[in-house]
Amino acid sequence: MSGLLALLDDVAAIAKVASASIDDVAAQATKAGAKAAGAVIDDAAVTPKYVHGFQAARELPIVWKIARASIFNKLVILLPIAMLLSQFAPWLIPYFLLLGGLYLCYEGAEKVYHWLVPHDDLSEIDPETTQLDETHLEEKRVKGAIKTDFILSAEIMTIILANIDPGSSWVFEAAVLGLAGLVITIAVYGAVALIVKADDVGLAMVERGRFAFTRAVGAAVVKGMPGFMLLLTIIGTAAMIWVGGNIVVHAVGEIVWHWPYDTIKAAGKAVSEAIGTAKGFVNWFTVAFLDGILGLAVGFVLIPLVGMVSKKEDTAH
Repeated sequence: MSGLLALLDDVAAIAKVASASIDDVAAQATKAGAKAAGAVIDDAAVTPKYVHGFQAARELPIVWKIARASIFNKLVILLPIAMLLSQFAPWLIPYFLLLGGLYLCYEGAEKVYHWLVPHDDLSEIDPETTQLDETHLEEKRVKGAIKTDFILSAEIMTIILANIDPGSSWVFEAAVLGLAGLVITIAVYGAVALIVKADDVGLAMVERGRFAFTRAVGAAVVKGMPGFMLLLTIIGTAAMIWVGGNIVVHAVGEIVWHWPYDTIKAAGKAVSEAIGTAKGFVNWFTVAFLDGILGLAVGFVLIPLVGMVSKKEDTAH
């Protein structure tokens, strides 16, 4: 009997350790995942356009195809690459972060530029797609979405890896990366599914609702979706620029130049001290604002550079 009690004590102790480890993984996944906010919001804002123009019955299957590929990208391809970097070349992580930050700055600044200087986006007009039937068009759209998701997923996984507490074991890092990547994917594509079906749900409420209140809510949903999508795009763009600038500042500080990071940090502290109230929020807002200004400036510098490279590639082909 004493042997059985000792065994049960050991099992209970192991269970406690396992429970604590799971809590630690979840806490780290939440903390690290929050740092990827810019790329996550961008993912949620970009994906709905890939189901635009298809029959309502095909919207959720298309979202599922993209989500399934996103999980594969994160857990099967990017997670092992991230672990190899962490174990054998951790010094490369700031460089990958810098690339991801520059990408976010460029994407955000390009959207702002298009708002400031409206023009026809010829990249959205693909003569081939006008000749395709819906099945082939769906395949083409899904492939494009998966390609975009892979880039955003690479940024997300790199940001998560960089924000895991140093000194963690490789098993712990893998668990945090896997959990955070999975939760982010479920959250993003769950939100996308709700967004793309919201107008259909609203329309059904208008047509089938038994009560005036239900029909009014449905009508409000249908009328409000275009504005909601615009708001989501604005928030996503602002988040991209802010997070991109923040990543660039931190990565440059780790690689070669500490002045931008130290200056922005000092400015945040100085402004919060000068105002004197809500110091924590004022400090955060000031740093985020300056990161965003820097990110926007970097993005605007990159726009013509990327354009020049694209022209050279087109000329070469």
